[in-house]
Amino acid sequence: QLQLVESGGGLVQPGGSLRLSCVASGLTLDYYAIGWFRQAPGKEREGVSCISSSGSNTHYADSVNGRFTISRDNAKNTVYLQMNSLKNEDTAVYYCLECSAIGTMIEPRLGASTWGQGTQVTVSS
Repeated sequence: QLQLVESGGGLVQPGGSLRLSCVASGLTLDYYAIGWFRQAPGKEREGVSCISSSGSNTHYADSVNGRFTISRDNAKNTVYLQMNSLKNEDTAVYYCLECSAIGTMIEPRLGASTWGQGTQVTVSS
Protein backbone atom coordinates (compact mmCIF):
# COMPACT_ATOMS: atom_id res chain seq x y z
CA GLN A 1 0.00 0.00 0.00
CA LEU A 2 1.24 3.47 -0.92
CA GLN A 3 0.77 5.74 2.08
CA LEU A 4 0.72 9.46 1.38
CA VAL A 5 0.90 12.25 3.95
CA GLU A 6 0.21 15.86 3.05
CA SER A 7 1.70 18.90 4.80
CA GLY A 8 2.50 22.55 4.25
CA GLY A 9 -0.93 24.12 4.46
CA GLY A 10 -1.72 27.22 6.46
CA LEU A 11 -3.24 30.67 6.48
CA VAL A 12 -2.03 33.07 3.81
CA GLN A 13 -3.19 36.41 2.46
CA PRO A 14 -4.48 36.77 -1.11
CA GLY A 15 -1.54 37.03 -3.47
CA GLY A 16 0.66 34.98 -1.18
CA SER A 17 2.38 31.63 -1.69
CA LEU A 18 2.54 28.22 -0.08
CA ARG A 19 4.32 24.99 -0.90
CA LEU A 20 2.59 21.73 -0.13
CA SER A 21 4.44 18.44 0.29
CA CYS A 22 3.20 14.90 -0.20
CA VAL A 23 5.51 12.32 1.34
CA ALA A 24 5.11 8.66 0.40
CA SER A 25 5.92 5.55 2.35
CA GLY A 26 5.20 1.86 2.04
CA LEU A 27 6.04 1.66 -1.66
CA THR A 28 8.47 3.56 -3.85
CA LEU A 29 6.92 6.55 -5.53
CA ASP A 30 8.81 6.02 -8.80
CA TYR A 31 6.06 4.04 -10.54
CA TYR A 32 3.09 6.27 -9.78
CA ALA A 33 1.60 9.39 -11.25
CA ILE A 34 0.64 11.54 -8.28
CA GLY A 35 -1.82 14.37 -8.18
CA TRP A 36 -3.20 17.05 -5.93
CA PHE A 37 -6.89 17.37 -5.28
CA ARG A 38 -8.85 19.82 -3.18
CA GLN A 39 -12.22 20.10 -1.54
CA ALA A 40 -13.76 23.36 -0.42
CA PRO A 41 -16.65 23.48 2.06
CA GLY A 42 -19.89 22.54 0.38
CA LYS A 43 -18.20 21.64 -2.90
CA GLU A 44 -17.15 18.45 -4.60
CA ARG A 45 -13.54 17.37 -4.58
CA GLU A 46 -11.70 18.54 -7.71
CA GLY A 47 -8.45 17.63 -9.40
CA VAL A 48 -5.85 20.40 -9.26
CA SER A 49 -2.75 18.93 -10.82
CA CYS A 50 -1.15 15.61 -11.80
CA ILE A 51 2.46 14.68 -12.52
CA SER A 52 3.64 11.57 -14.33
CA SER A 53 5.85 8.99 -12.63
CA SER A 54 8.98 10.38 -14.31
CA GLY A 55 7.97 14.00 -13.85
CA SER A 56 8.11 14.67 -17.56
CA ASN A 57 4.38 15.35 -17.96
CA THR A 58 2.23 17.66 -15.88
CA HIS A 59 -1.42 18.62 -16.00
CA TYR A 60 -3.29 21.49 -14.35
CA ALA A 61 -6.88 22.49 -13.86
CA ASP A 62 -7.79 25.71 -15.68
CA SER A 63 -8.41 27.42 -12.34
CA VAL A 64 -4.77 27.05 -11.23
CA ASN A 65 -2.85 26.97 -14.52
CA GLY A 66 -0.09 29.56 -14.47
CA ARG A 67 -0.22 29.96 -10.69
CA PHE A 68 0.52 26.45 -9.36
CA THR A 69 3.49 24.23 -10.18
CA ILE A 70 3.69 20.52 -9.42
CA SER A 71 7.04 18.77 -9.10
CA ARG A 72 8.50 15.64 -7.62
CA ASP A 73 11.71 14.32 -6.12
CA ASN A 74 11.59 10.54 -6.39
CA ALA A 75 14.79 10.21 -4.38
CA LYS A 76 12.94 11.83 -1.48
CA ASN A 77 9.66 10.04 -2.23
CA THR A 78 7.99 13.45 -2.29
CA VAL A 79 5.68 15.40 -4.58
CA TYR A 80 5.32 19.16 -4.18
CA LEU A 81 2.73 21.75 -5.12
CA GLN A 82 4.03 25.31 -5.27
CA MET A 83 1.08 27.66 -5.08
CA ASN A 84 1.59 31.31 -6.01
CA SER A 85 -0.80 34.24 -6.42
CA LEU A 86 -3.26 32.55 -4.12
CA LYS A 87 -6.90 33.59 -4.22
CA ASN A 88 -9.72 33.31 -1.71
CA GLU A 89 -11.26 30.60 -3.89
CA ASP A 90 -8.18 28.42 -3.42
CA THR A 91 -9.27 27.87 0.18
CA ALA A 92 -9.80 24.13 0.62
CA VAL A 93 -8.39 20.95 2.10
CA TYR A 94 -5.72 19.66 -0.24
CA TYR A 95 -5.04 15.98 -0.74
CA CYS A 96 -2.53 13.97 -2.74
CA LEU A 97 -3.32 10.66 -4.40
CA GLU A 98 -2.41 8.56 -7.37
CA CYS A 99 -3.89 10.21 -10.47
CA SER A 100 -4.64 9.97 -14.15
CA ALA A 101 -5.08 12.92 -16.47
CA ILE A 102 -6.09 13.90 -19.98
CA GLY A 103 -5.57 17.57 -20.64
CA THR A 104 -7.15 19.48 -17.78
CA MET A 105 -9.23 16.49 -16.66
CA ILE A 106 -7.53 15.14 -13.54
CA GLU A 107 -8.99 12.09 -11.87
CA PRO A 108 -8.04 10.21 -8.71
CA ARG A 109 -7.01 6.57 -8.88
CA LEU A 110 -7.88 4.53 -5.84
CA GLY A 111 -5.58 1.58 -6.17
CA ALA A 112 -2.27 1.62 -4.43
CA SER A 113 -3.20 4.68 -2.34
CA THR A 114 -6.21 5.93 -0.41
CA TRP A 115 -7.35 9.37 0.72
CA GLY A 116 -5.35 10.79 3.62
CA GLN A 117 -6.16 13.54 6.10
CA GLY A 118 -5.19 16.35 3.76
CA THR A 119 -3.78 19.74 4.64
CA GLN A 120 -5.88 22.87 5.09
CA VAL A 121 -5.13 25.91 2.96
CA THR A 122 -6.91 29.10 3.92
CA VAL A 123 -6.56 32.24 1.83
CA SER A 124 -7.92 35.25 3.64
CA SER A 125 -7.06 38.82 4.45
